[in-house]
Amino acid sequence: MTDHLAQAHDLLAAHPVVDGHNDFPWALREQVRYDLDQRDMAADLTPHTHTDIPRLRAGGVGAQFWSVYVRSDFSGDTAVSATLEQIDVVRRFTERYATDLRPAFTADDMEAARAEGRIASLMGAEGGHSINCSLATLRTLYDLGVRYMTLTHNDNVPWADSATDEPKAHGLTRFGEEVVREMNRLGMLVDLSHVSADTMRDALRVTEAPVVFSHSSARAVCDHPRNIPDDVLALLPANGGVAMVTFVPKFVLPEAVAWTKAADENMRAHGMHPLEMTPAGMEVQRAFEEANPRPLATVSTVADHLDHMREVAGIDHIGIGGDFDGTAFTPEGLTDVAGYPNLIAELLDRRWSPADLAKLTWQNAVRTLRGAEDAARAAQSNRGPSLATIDHLDAAE
Repeated sequence: MTDHLAQAHDLLAAHPVVDGHNDFPWALREQVRYDLDQRDMAADLTPHTHTDIPRLRAGGVGAQFWSVYVRSDFSGDTAVSATLEQIDVVRRFTERYATDLRPAFTADDMEAARAEGRIASLMGAEGGHSINCSLATLRTLYDLGVRYMTLTHNDNVPWADSATDEPKAHGLTRFGEEVVREMNRLGMLVDLSHVSADTMRDALRVTEAPVVFSHSSARAVCDHPRNIPDDVLALLPANGGVAMVTFVPKFVLPEAVAWTKAADENMRAHGMHPLEMTPAGMEVQRAFEEANPRPLATVSTVADHLDHMREVAGIDHIGIGGDFDGTAFTPEGLTDVAGYPNLIAELLDRRWSPADLAKLTWQNAVRTLRGAEDAARAAQSNRGPSLATIDHLDAAE
């Protein structure tokens, strides 16, 4: 493994990781109300966060989709305003650390950042509640730099079902289909993490562009509704999109599912949201873990998902989306953003070729964004901005 770790570092120097999902902006909101002086990314921020520039560099990260997530119990204009605040902090820290971070809006920008030795910084909105059922708001998020939107988070939106809520639309409503088409016209990737399997299938039926799963693993390996069924993985080659494996233990290790449910209930018993990442929330999580040792996911656990996803979807349609700073618990060997070389070394140990690993880390994600850009140019030659409303399209449903 030592030789493979050295080889992993060499590979990542040439083909760095495009990570599909990192919740550092939300950690900044929860911990310090966006005060960058209190969380200097140029310094080692352990144990406050999983993420900082030194560890991104150590991990071989070349492009990061920063999640401009807001909780799905935020709604209406509150959700929109909070999303704008998230966008604002990404723009501020990208500007503040311009020596290391480069704003990126296109696949060409990603390649330019790599050539400059900087980390391409992109944004993804996590949950359709961020647009408050407004296609004009969706367009504004795109204009501000958002390059994917996850159609739902943990709760349904009025036009799409979540994986972790009771089915209501049984996929996408007519307005939900229009959201997908407008995202295609803009060049914004349709992100199918968090959505129900029926929503995944509906989106893949409607989309004119490649899709992304920014942080999801294989349901056949760990039977959690947040993961991707094999029949959906098998649709990716025809679509051209990419499924980015996540590291969250409850999504990758079957034994961790029940344990995490108990940890979530413990958070609620303390009057906290299960995803609360404040210092007080993290202390509650640490105390629960100390009293109730958790089943440990490892680098090997994540590699098992990648082996399966490669077999079903093909090597051209898989990537990495760790979900760092969006989870209280991480696998051994993948404790923070410096851990990616450990995963690459594990895959080398499993006889993955350097060419295949270059696709996993860099090439597939860049190609997928470029495919969305190509589809947008075609769509814009045929139609203008959609003026549809949910009241009009879904009135009869």
